[in-house]
Amino acid sequence: MTAVTKAKRQARLSRALGLALTPKSVKYFERRPYPPGEHGRARRRTESDYAIRLREKQRLRAQYGLREVQLRRVFDEARREAGLTGESLVELLEMRLDAVVLRSGFARTIAQARQSVVHRHILVDGKLVDRPSFRVKPGQVIQVKPKSQGTPLFQVAAAGAHRDLAPQLPSYLNVNLDELRAELVRRPKRSEVPVTCEVPLVVEYYAR
Repeated sequence: MTAVTKAKRQARLSRALGLALTPKSVKYFERRPYPPGEHGRARRRTESDYAIRLREKQRLRAQYGLREVQLRRVFDEARREAGLTGESLVELLEMRLDAVVLRSGFARTIAQARQSVVHRHILVDGKLVDRPSFRVKPGQVIQVKPKSQGTPLFQVAAAGAHRDLAPQLPSYLNVNLDELRAELVRRPKRSEVPVTCEVPLVVEYYAR
């Protein structure tokens, strides 16, 4: 799949879900803010409760770039925790290694963050980790591998080029862009996580 095809696919998904999933899809979404398809401009029919919950679940999935089975697995884990399941769900998702790489400003999109992990560019406490789903624990330090820091991809990140996507660094992260190093200071709180989703509806979707 070419980069242009991927961009168009993401733009189409963005329009379907009602939010821009990547920086490149922003311009497509602004130009065509209605759903894709020949009836996209028409007023939507009244949606069923199921359709509304399904869309919110798809929104959450898309923002973390997960497969259904992956999101369901984290939901089941969140349900076993004390407290509100929806809040735990987002907090656990936010501690995925690819999510931490993204929020730290080392990547521009969640797909790029995942690729950085899979291609073995990321260290956790000095050890190479190539699983995007790896759960980063409070106190752990992630860093771009020294041999990778000189590549154009990470030089751009070190220059702060991705900070326009997240101008306010989450307080649960301590980031040193010059060293491409970040520490998860504590577990994130749902209210701090920049995801667009009615999470209680996701819980209702899975609890049906």
